[in-house]
Amino acid sequence: MSTFKAPKGTYDLLPPDSAKFLAVREAIAAPLRNSGYGYIETPGFENVELFARGVGESTDIVTKEMYVFETKGGDRLALRPETTAPVLRAVLEANLHKAGNLPVKVWYSGSQYRYERPQKGRYRHFSQVGAEAIGAEDPALDAELIILADQSYRALGLQNFRILLNSLGDKECRPVYRAALQDFLRGLDLDEETLRRADINPLRVLDDKRPEVQKQLTDAPLLRDYLCDACKAYHEEVRQLITAAGVVFEDDPKLVRGLDYYTRTTFEFVHDGLGSQSAVGGGGRYDGLSEMIGGPALPSVGWALGVDRTVLALEAEGIELDIPSVTSVFAVPLGEEARRVLFSKVTELRKNGVAADFSYGGKGLKAAMKAAHRSGARYALVLGERDLAEGVVQLKDMESGEQIAIGVNEIVAELESRLG
Repeated sequence: MSTFKAPKGTYDLLPPDSAKFLAVREAIAAPLRNSGYGYIETPGFENVELFARGVGESTDIVTKEMYVFETKGGDRLALRPETTAPVLRAVLEANLHKAGNLPVKVWYSGSQYRYERPQKGRYRHFSQVGAEAIGAEDPALDAELIILADQSYRALGLQNFRILLNSLGDKECRPVYRAALQDFLRGLDLDEETLRRADINPLRVLDDKRPEVQKQLTDAPLLRDYLCDACKAYHEEVRQLITAAGVVFEDDPKLVRGLDYYTRTTFEFVHDGLGSQSAVGGGGRYDGLSEMIGGPALPSVGWALGVDRTVLALEAEGIELDIPSVTSVFAVPLGEEARRVLFSKVTELRKNGVAADFSYGGKGLKAAMKAAHRSGARYALVLGERDLAEGVVQLKDMESGEQIAIGVNEIVAELESRLG
């Protein structure tokens, strides 16, 4: 056993469980690839200021949860706590927004890092799949992304999740609501830190999960009562589009997201089988983020879905994913000459697209067949000295137990035929 362990609040993904995480990532990514979204990958760390400006200096993410360090050259960097700001930074840096084909539609998959109190469903290192549509203000884009996320979860077999939907207004109507909310909050019994947050961004107080705070917010003014006509019309069109697509959602007038850059459409995917950590993903529109980080006006919308949380949701519903075995054929050589012959055939099978594995380490027949069973292989190839002398190999169907002898030179063709 190693003297080292994974850092607190992190985890290792190991087979066979890791196959479930890969299947979730693929299920989320598949609808995106079919809808014009191209893959993007950004560094695992960025300039601290990118997150301070974009995510918001008053957010818990920036003030409490970022892993910040200084390089030998004196640069202050942070492990990414979220990926929307880095994606937008990358699009601006590469001038993709100037290519004349807006919106720029991209998706990503990767790890995020936040210094949080570890608990089930909340880790300091976690994985997300996300999508961003950058450079267009169109309710159809908001609806498209909500529909694609819904398709992803339905494809996985999830049923007991809910979509919460709200509008956070824009630069025209939100300031009026902000002032009304601040007046309300000043009349509450809040601690000094929360009052300071209310002065910077009062919507962040609405996202406070502490019961003693939520209890006092029962009669807080609702943003929907302050929306301008343009925001009302925009939000109504989003609602109509996703309804027409058969997506069920709940209007949640108190829903706000934990990042400062959101405007207008905001939504969250929750699963009640996960207890207090019920959110499995979410997102919204962020029309002003580009200007916040020094770019031009680029209205955008996106979401991120937690792979870890989605796996927990699957477990909560008792859903077992149909994950095919990574091995179709397992070769068992008995003796040095058999080892040479079968290794050559395994290599040829792999070149022809057949997933094949090999019994390494000179195992005997009994131990090698146990390894074949553990691999989940459909067929086993067993080659001993007598088989070699006769120019045949034993082909065993691991499901039925049927075993037949075939010519050594027929192995590849026979298995390709059987496996399709």
